[in-house]
Amino acid sequence: MTRFLFSLALLVAVSVSAQQLKSPSEFLGYELGTQFSRHHEVVDYYEYLAEAAPDRVKLTVYGQTNERRPLILAYVSSAENLSNLENIRQEHLKDTEGTGNSNKAIVWLSYNVHGNESVSTEASMKTIYELLTNKSSYLENTVVIMDPCINPDGRDRYSNWYNQFKNTPYQVDPNSKEHHEGWWSGRSNHYMFDLNRDWAWLTQVESQQRLKVFNQWMPHVHVDFHEQGVDNPYYFAPAAEPYHEVITDFQRDFQVTLGRNHAKYFDANGWFYFTKEVFDLLYPSYGDTYPMYNGSIGMTYEQGGSGRAGLGIITSIGDTLTLKDRIAHHFTTGLSTVEVSSQNAQKLNEEFRKFHQNKAFKYKSYVLRGDKDKLDALKSLLEKHNIAYGDLESGSYKGHSYSSGNTGSLTINKNGMVVSTDQPKGTLVKVLFEPNAKLSDSLTYDITAWSLPYAYGLDAIASTSAVSPQSVQQSMASSNINSGSYAYLADWNSMEDARFLAALLKDGIRVRKADHPFGIEGKSFDRGTLIITKGDNENKDDFITTLQSVAQKFNKELTATSTGFVDSGKDFGSSSIQMITKPKIAVLSGGPTSTLRFGEIWHFFEQQLYYPLTVIDDEYADRVDLDEYHILILPDGRYGNYFSEDKLSELKSWVRQGGKIIAMGGSINALDGENGFGIKQKKMERDTSENSPQPYEDWERERIKGAITGAIFKTKVDNSNPLAYGYGADYFTLKLGSSAFEYLDNGNAVYLEQNTKPFSGFAGIEAQKRISETLIYGVENYGRGQVIYMVDNPLFRGFWENGKLFFANALFMVD
Repeated sequence: MTRFLFSLALLVAVSVSAQQLKSPSEFLGYELGTQFSRHHEVVDYYEYLAEAAPDRVKLTVYGQTNERRPLILAYVSSAENLSNLENIRQEHLKDTEGTGNSNKAIVWLSYNVHGNESVSTEASMKTIYELLTNKSSYLENTVVIMDPCINPDGRDRYSNWYNQFKNTPYQVDPNSKEHHEGWWSGRSNHYMFDLNRDWAWLTQVESQQRLKVFNQWMPHVHVDFHEQGVDNPYYFAPAAEPYHEVITDFQRDFQVTLGRNHAKYFDANGWFYFTKEVFDLLYPSYGDTYPMYNGSIGMTYEQGGSGRAGLGIITSIGDTLTLKDRIAHHFTTGLSTVEVSSQNAQKLNEEFRKFHQNKAFKYKSYVLRGDKDKLDALKSLLEKHNIAYGDLESGSYKGHSYSSGNTGSLTINKNGMVVSTDQPKGTLVKVLFEPNAKLSDSLTYDITAWSLPYAYGLDAIASTSAVSPQSVQQSMASSNINSGSYAYLADWNSMEDARFLAALLKDGIRVRKADHPFGIEGKSFDRGTLIITKGDNENKDDFITTLQSVAQKFNKELTATSTGFVDSGKDFGSSSIQMITKPKIAVLSGGPTSTLRFGEIWHFFEQQLYYPLTVIDDEYADRVDLDEYHILILPDGRYGNYFSEDKLSELKSWVRQGGKIIAMGGSINALDGENGFGIKQKKMERDTSENSPQPYEDWERERIKGAITGAIFKTKVDNSNPLAYGYGADYFTLKLGSSAFEYLDNGNAVYLEQNTKPFSGFAGIEAQKRISETLIYGVENYGRGQVIYMVDNPLFRGFWENGKLFFANALFMVD
């Protein structure tokens, strides 16, 4: 009897507690959907819930953004589950090794990865409140992990902008200012990166910090809440083709199960929706695909609205779409997801265990060889993903050769590694390393090639045999800093070398470079070798200690030499051994530039190269004296007629007097033409041999014949060109479109020859013809200055590691 009364009292207490919880509207002081909540207000509400219902809500701060906003997670479940949360997590993770016996469903709901798709954070507050009150039964066998805002910097940028410019209470006319963000919208994070393209590459702090926790949980279900154009009805799973071949039948089927449940609620309310269109499951760095490749049911939910909708907007068919409507839709699918997961907890656990059993993948091991710095960069990425790898220092291995695209062999004498698919993260390994992802449909939402050996510039073999790692003695680089030496030499092969150089220049150490190979004291050195002489730095009192410190920081091996008299090549006093300028660099922003492409440059300087950069906005660029700068970077974008004849004339005069332009992507078009520089677009004659009308329904497939959806091509490299120092005879470029420029008269550093079939990814047949015999990277000498053309983007999304040295060469080696 006593136990019964205690249980009854506990039940009443819980019931009263639930009734006393404040709804989002009650806590915030305004009705949800009538304002955009700022991030601190959202955090305040989650903190309130964790304090008011500590037995059912646990709040953690898992990181901080670039602008110092907290990144939070809320764990929501029954009191019994929450008190046993760590045991539930550990038992669940055992399922990745086939030894667990978990019976709880783990559901992760991610909101607001794109800052101006801001409805989802509002919906998250309504969802957690409902789970704690009216839908608490879902939590009996389910742990819900909620990230209310993946991108707080972008969200606050949008919310603050909207609150500043909106009418009172709001204006539904789509022409009103409140429906038109400026150049820098709220979509991206601080560095203008798209965080929903960064799950696999982990270039951004938000992604890096989030993935640490994600890997500690590996949820059964993950939902990424988004918005799309205002006229689009709601999208939910199942996804569109192409699906990656590793996605299991159960993962496909469970999307349908969830979709049918969502449809039930949408049908009851008369809401429109669509499935199986547009949003595919191929590119591995999305918030739906990345969890899929880790065993989850990963899904994207898309509500119409985005940054244009504001608090309300009239759609093209005359309906009014309000923030309240958008909240209701995301709220419904969020709850429906938890409901279905709870009903299928046992099945989710069974299939999660099956997913992580050893797979019969064709390739069992990926063997890699290359520059130690590049191997270390790849290892760093793999460690963030909890992917195991091993070292190799000898042996010959057969398999699919990444270099030739055919069967071949790879001999390792040192600096090798192997990554096996026989591990809990084996499916992810296959997806990230496979030479060429299988496409079930060429119509895709994003790039179709990303293979890490190409991205990191490593020789590789995909082996059908299991390759065992070897025990390798790890050693730190030895920097032979003898104060009596004539000079100190450092090689030039990687971004770590570029960081080393940038640090020396910032610290006031003068550095020369070799424009020709040379031999000295029995050792050989290649073009681009850094030469740091005592004579150049005799007026720097702390020269040796500074050089030693910087070398140790970047684990840089220096070779000391007692003379400048070489065995072969050019002596150190030759005009071929030029001093590297400590450049003052500016980049154009705003108006004609792409925010994503500008952000990649900004991030490169501040978070990768660690070298100062001046940002010049197009609004006042005309008033800036370019003579104060050595280099002007023009990011990719839509320049149109941005450079008038007078502007172009001024720019040419600046280059003629010694300035350097780095023109990327679309900015090259603005330098083309009769009054421009020497670059010329490739002209293609239209093929009229098959000029019969095409059915309207086939127009999209006809269009992609001229498209390249992110494919990898093998190019030729002239590594005697300073723009290509540190590279071999070939380079694998990630081509994102079919823009094509003729070879330069001189200075073609990287270029495509006639064979333009991609090594990996999709390229339409007409696009392949168009890019045949065209420029990738080149240098045009113009007076005393240069124009450097980068047709392809070596900094794309910050993950194409092997392209970054081209950009560093453009800054430091080309003169």
